[in-house]
Amino acid sequence: MAALLAATLLTFSVGAYASSANTLMILGDSLSSAYNVPVEDAWVSLLKQRLQRENMDWNVANESISGETTDGGLRRLPGLLRDIDPDVVVIELGGNDGLRGFPPRVIRENLVEMVERSRSSGANVLLVGMQMPPNFGSGYTQAFSRVFKEISEQYDVPLVPFFLEGVYNRPGAMQSDGIHPTANAQSRLLENVWPELQAILRDTAGG
Repeated sequence: MAALLAATLLTFSVGAYASSANTLMILGDSLSSAYNVPVEDAWVSLLKQRLQRENMDWNVANESISGETTDGGLRRLPGLLRDIDPDVVVIELGGNDGLRGFPPRVIRENLVEMVERSRSSGANVLLVGMQMPPNFGSGYTQAFSRVFKEISEQYDVPLVPFFLEGVYNRPGAMQSDGIHPTANAQSRLLENVWPELQAILRDTAGG
């Protein structure tokens, strides 16, 4: 009886996940993994709610890990593409690379490889850009920021220019570490991503 029940639950679980023809995968860092905020308040959870309200039939697989770098994301990506088989991949990585002073050239190479591998698997890609604080020096901050813009232009990848726009400099929107947004700022993160993401989701579903 227990074995039959387990098999039934497994069948239901797989069927429930497979009931949608579309899967969105988010490959990010702590900004997308609900760092120090309730999961239900995080922008990815708010995204799921919006998709439901707008009757957009999408599964959302959040594969974000706190502290993740472009190198780590690139190493994890092949397995994720194989196991999840996403129709759309949101790449929200690079911030930790910048905070650690990684060379912009290396960041760019990793992001380009992720874009190409995602596309080769049949997925459309949205790139989420970041910026470094001015204390890193103008040379590094400008080179870092150019990475996202150049990839977007060269590979025709839709881009969210700056994920923390309207958050990083708003009183009460950042946690005490000055790096991570508060729960109250999560809705703004979604608003920053939504225009580009909505367009990709509609185009992908329509295609």
